[in-house]
Amino acid sequence: MVARPWIECRGDLLAEGAKSLQLRLRDRFRVAVVDYHCRRNLRFFRGGYFSSTLQRWLDRFSDFRRDSLPSSSTFYRKRVSKDIDAEDDSALTRILQAVTVPVIGNVCHVFMHGLNRIQIFGAEKLQHAVLHRPENKSLITVSNHVAAMDDPLVIASLLPPSMLLDANGLRWTLCASDRCFKNPVTSAFFKYVKVLPVSRGDGIYQKGMDLAISKLNRGGWVHIFPEGSRSRDGGKTMGSAKRGIGRLILDSDNIPLVVPFVHTGMQDVMPVGAKFPKIGKTVTILVGDPIGFDDLIDEGADKNIS
Repeated sequence: MVARPWIECRGDLLAEGAKSLQLRLRDRFRVAVVDYHCRRNLRFFRGGYFSSTLQRWLDRFSDFRRDSLPSSSTFYRKRVSKDIDAEDDSALTRILQAVTVPVIGNVCHVFMHGLNRIQIFGAEKLQHAVLHRPENKSLITVSNHVAAMDDPLVIASLLPPSMLLDANGLRWTLCASDRCFKNPVTSAFFKYVKVLPVSRGDGIYQKGMDLAISKLNRGGWVHIFPEGSRSRDGGKTMGSAKRGIGRLILDSDNIPLVVPFVHTGMQDVMPVGAKFPKIGKTVTILVGDPIGFDDLIDEGADKNIS
């Protein structure tokens, strides 16, 4: 008779602790992408559509804490094995990825830099995180989602061709199974370009999220769109962040480094309903400072939150 109230009390404390940690993680999501020099360069766009739209995105990233990781008593820790995807990670798969990823990446890089106009501020932050982060330190990149081909086009434009040759060091990303994995042909293609399937409506504890965490547990790089879907108004506004990004951080064995970036212009390169990307457009990308969560997670562990 005494045990049940104690268990319920213990459960309430853990749930409250989890909520507290979510709120503190949410407070940590901020981006500082425009320093003095960048602002000086952006003065050319002052007063125009680009300026006002970009400012709205920057404000939204700065206030990310208001929308990401909503509190919920159903949010819990779930550890994932590094070998959860052992069957899909065969030698043949790795060989095909080693060929396909560099080819697609460099084609996208040439398309963006050769057939469109790209303005990038802070690319060195991402490149340093990819190449020089500590051993076994995983990487998560987050960005707004405007067009169907934000990934791979935006990602490829941020990295030099030499980095795009290393398939093992490049990103994994997530895509809805009803979009990218509709038949055996598309399923095979997206598998070989390092895309993981997720099912709409199955929540953050589904197999696709477990697979992403297993990649992080191996020190890999995962890119995710926190909004969960594309902008509904051509990139003029940014939707609320979902809890998936919180789970990737909390449930990874080694706390990932998070690098945020924001972009505009992809709505012109790949408008809604277009079958092929367009050329001659301008895309601007701003990469934020890396965000570390080690202190918050460690503090939470010390207080038995985790």
